[in-house]
Amino acid sequence: MRILAIGDVTDPRAASELASRLWEIRRSLSLDFVAVNAENAGFIVGPDPEVAQTLLDGGVDVLTGGNHTLQKKGLFSLLDGDRRVLRPANYPPEVPGAGYAILDAKGYRLLVMNAVGRVEMEPSDCPFRAVDKILDREEGNYDLAMLDFHAEASGEKMAMGYYLDGRVQAVYGTHTHVPTADEQILPHGTGYITDIGYCGPRDSILGISTEVVLHRYLTHLPERFVPAEGEIRIEGVVFTLDESARRCTKVERVVL
Repeated sequence: MRILAIGDVTDPRAASELASRLWEIRRSLSLDFVAVNAENAGFIVGPDPEVAQTLLDGGVDVLTGGNHTLQKKGLFSLLDGDRRVLRPANYPPEVPGAGYAILDAKGYRLLVMNAVGRVEMEPSDCPFRAVDKILDREEGNYDLAMLDFHAEASGEKMAMGYYLDGRVQAVYGTHTHVPTADEQILPHGTGYITDIGYCGPRDSILGISTEVVLHRYLTHLPERFVPAEGEIRIEGVVFTLDESARRCTKVERVVL
C-alpha cells in the first residue's frame, strides 16, 4: 500500500491547485490513499466548507487538522457530518467532529488519527494518552494505522514516533511548514518523519508574502498577513506499507 501525506495547505489558491493536479499525481505515484492537512487552507485559519469540499472532490481521502481548525464556525457542520474531515483528537470532547476515522484503503481498514502537540502550543489534553485511547477503543476494528501529529517541537514529535513504534504503521509531523530530512523506519517498523512540509506558494515565507513578513521583522510594526503569489509547491511524504507484516517498508519525501 502506498500512502501520500501532504503538508499544511496554506490558502484557498493552493487548495485549488492541489485539487486540480491530484488525480494525475495519484496515477503517477501509484497511490492508494491521500491524506492532506488542511488546517491553514482558509489562509492561516481552517478551511471553509467549500475549500474542504474542493479538496475532497479533487482526490483527497482524508483531511486532517490542527490548532486553527476550529477557527471557522462554518466548518463545524462538515466536521460533524463527514468522517473524512478530522480535528485533533485531544481537543475537548464537546467540540465538533472527531479526531480519527477508519477509512477504506486498497480494501483494508485504515485508522487515520490526528492529534495536536502541547509544547509551545495552545493548551490541550495529552496527545499520547489520546492516541492510546483510540487504539484501545478500536482494537480489532482496523488493519493499519497512521497519525498526523500537528506540533511545534521536534522533540515532542520524535517522542510520539517512538511511543507508537510498532503499534501504528506511519507517524508524521505537520505544522512548521518546513520539511525535515529525517525520514526513517523506526526499530519496530513504523515509518516516521518530523515534518512533511507544506502546500503553498514556492516563493514565500511559510506561505505568506515575503514583503509583508520582512516588513514586520524590520520595523516591528503590525501588518496584515497576505498570501504570497506565484507557483504552488506541493510537499509531502509517501509511506509504503507491507499490509501482511503490518510494517512500513519505505518512506520517501516528495516535492511536486
